[in-house]
Amino acid sequence: MKSLEEAKKARINAYTPYSKFKVGAAIELNDGTYIHGANIENAALGLCNCAERSALFSLYSQGYKKQDIKSMTIVADTHDPVSPCGACRQVMSELLPKETKIILANLDGATKTVTKDELLPYAFETYDEE
Repeated sequence: MKSLEEAKKARINAYTPYSKFKVGAAIELNDGTYIHGANIENAALGLCNCAERSALFSLYSQGYKKQDIKSMTIVADTHDPVSPCGACRQVMSELLPKETKIILANLDGATKTVTKDELLPYAFETYDEE
């Protein structure tokens, strides 16, 4: 699966000197482009950023929009497919289109496909430009 391979590539760039827990995210755009994100840690733990948010913030910073997104794949070295944290679920809820396929994976290739509503069924919503 190409999206899983792209997420694994993104994971290589993780900066995790404290947790040693590397996560990669790859967002597939409708035109076939992939935007990568990796988790980045900091000694001031509140300043860390997850792979999912890194990818989404990079995508928007490069001028892409919600309607350009086809899917998002997230991977980590976990027993079961990795699950996004609550902060990432909230950001994904606002910045991903409703129909986005979200693929959760581990390094062994186990996957689970979900929607953003399944990840965060009662998301805080104040703005929607769809």
